[in-house]
Amino acid sequence: WNVSAENQATDRAHRIGQKRIVQVIKLICDSTIEQKVIELQNRKSEVVKQIVADDDSLIQKLTADDLKFILE
Repeated sequence: WNVSAENQATDRAHRIGQKRIVQVIKLICDSTIEQKVIELQNRKSEVVKQIVADDDSLIQKLTADDLKFILE
């Protein structure tokens, strides 16, 4: 459930002497904990993208609840 670890593993599969195309397929079943984790990761990712945007408008509106959500 660690996005960075998954991305690193995917990148490694492409690097290690591969001359052929490598496909990484992630299957998530409906109504599972994995699906809920993916949704949570996506929500957190969107919030972080908005916070580190070029303008400071959103960071000034950041609440304590937003911070707790990101850090949970």
